[in-house]
Amino acid sequence: MITFIQIVLSILLLFGCFFILVGALGLVKLSTFFKRLHAPTKASTLGVGCVLVGSVCYHIFLGEDPQPRELLITVFLFITAPISAHMMAKAALSLLMETRPELPGHKTAKEEQLPPPEPRHADETDDAKAPVSRDSQ
Repeated sequence: MITFIQIVLSILLLFGCFFILVGALGLVKLSTFFKRLHAPTKASTLGVGCVLVGSVCYHIFLGEDPQPRELLITVFLFITAPISAHMMAKAALSLLMETRPELPGHKTAKEEQLPPPEPRHADETDDAKAPVSRDSQ
């Protein structure tokens, strides 16, 4: 029985690590914003969920109570990941992200001859953002 539980926990951890790796590779390799948004939110939710379920099962197997920290992380992850992905997708839709070049150095950016971004100096941004006090007016 102990070997069976160890195998099940190992499989949960391997599935979790696999999904986390797929999410990380999807974030790096996919081309558009929406594809890059989809890969880590779905895969990391499954991956971190499997790792946390494996951790909770391990503590139950040892005869300890599940740690409240693990349960809170699980609840927080499953509540915030879809909401944050939805909000980022809505923001990207309102900013018309699909009409912009996909990646810097991509052929669309070269065809449109977009200039590289200008470096910002700390002195210029601090002066522009400095609030004006009523005493100085």
